[in-house]
Amino acid sequence: MAASIIDSKIFGDIFSDAKMRQVWSDENRTAKYLDIERALAKVQGRLGLIPQEAAEEIVKNCNLEQIDWAKLKAKTEQIGYPIIAVVNQINANCRDKLGEFCHWGATTQDITDTAAVLQMREGLALIEQDLADISASLAELARTHRDTPIIGRSNLQQATPITFGYKMASILAGIERHRERLTQLKPRVLVGEFGGASGTLSSLEKGAMETQAGLMQEVGLGQPLISWHTVRDNIAEVGNFLGLVGGSLGKIAMDIKLMMQTEVAEVFEPYAPGRGSSSTMPQKRNPISCLYIHANISVVRQHAAALMDAMVADHERSTGPWEIEWVVLPEIFCLMSGALKQTKFILAGLEVDTVAMRRNIDLTHGLVMSEAVMMGLGPYMGREYAHDLVYDLCRQAIAEQRPLLDILAEHNEISKHVTREQLEGFCDPANCLGQAGVMVDRVLASL
Repeated sequence: MAASIIDSKIFGDIFSDAKMRQVWSDENRTAKYLDIERALAKVQGRLGLIPQEAAEEIVKNCNLEQIDWAKLKAKTEQIGYPIIAVVNQINANCRDKLGEFCHWGATTQDITDTAAVLQMREGLALIEQDLADISASLAELARTHRDTPIIGRSNLQQATPITFGYKMASILAGIERHRERLTQLKPRVLVGEFGGASGTLSSLEKGAMETQAGLMQEVGLGQPLISWHTVRDNIAEVGNFLGLVGGSLGKIAMDIKLMMQTEVAEVFEPYAPGRGSSSTMPQKRNPISCLYIHANISVVRQHAAALMDAMVADHERSTGPWEIEWVVLPEIFCLMSGALKQTKFILAGLEVDTVAMRRNIDLTHGLVMSEAVMMGLGPYMGREYAHDLVYDLCRQAIAEQRPLLDILAEHNEISKHVTREQLEGFCDPANCLGQAGVMVDRVLASL
């Protein structure tokens, strides 16, 4: 019976993704233990550190189908770690006590950590593809709406016009930085572990470093410069990287939630019959994916902080901080997979209402163009004076509920310098988009 939201039969595929759950499943983790023990036996047999016959027998019996899960569970509960239980089963399945050479010179944490890194590699590959898909959707929105005016907002108040393409390109630039970070962190974190009891490989009289190098080559990971049993910045870096990605997904969800408000109605999550409906209010179209994104990334941030706590480990083998990673690392990856999936769904089918965007720009009858008016009048009367004058005229427009353009055109001091036609140019949002299009082009060109 599943108690976690990730493994829930009802919620599991909303809060996470099946492929990511498989990466962090008991089956896949145990398969990684077997992969490492198999690779270790192959390398040590090749180096002559264990008999070749033993190596071949161990390799043959590192088979997930041979695992007795009930025995594995019972032994893990007895010992506290699953590695010995797995090695016991490999040994028992080997003939003529050849299995005694399994796990030669290794320690539990070597296998556990290297397996976790292999799982991270699989999980990061899924995330890398998700980020690429999100980037593609954002790029398409930025390209399509390069010149679509929308009001910019500051402190939840209308600011100056931008374009919807600019808004999307700004987020896209952040996603691209995450993709760059992912590329950069891989060589640091996709590094295995094989150090023995205290990390010095004292258990192997000869061939220690050759074994380490060969093992990492077999499993496709980097060879560590030195053991990292209690130096956990690599694991924490992955968690905090995913926390950063979550922040960007949360930004997307936050903006879309706000833009879906009835009074705004500029964009909507993709429509499906009944999706986002209320049990009592038939007219409602609630954001749904945005809500799950928000929940997931909030928990991921807390878990990332827990990985920072796990870095505070004692001496050469720790007493507890290590197990923090066992709890939170799978959840970080699984929750992020859900947030990424929901984000991909939103962006691939986002409904954009350009009419509503223009309507909202015009909502204040020109007040949002006050900066452009101020700058337009500045050369004639000074920027500070123009600011104070336009400020007063904006208050007048609000009090009289009249378009700002009419108030400006009627003002004697202003009409001495500029015509109504010029004022109409100042008040046209299309003339006040700055370098939005140029910036969109620069982001798209960088892809």
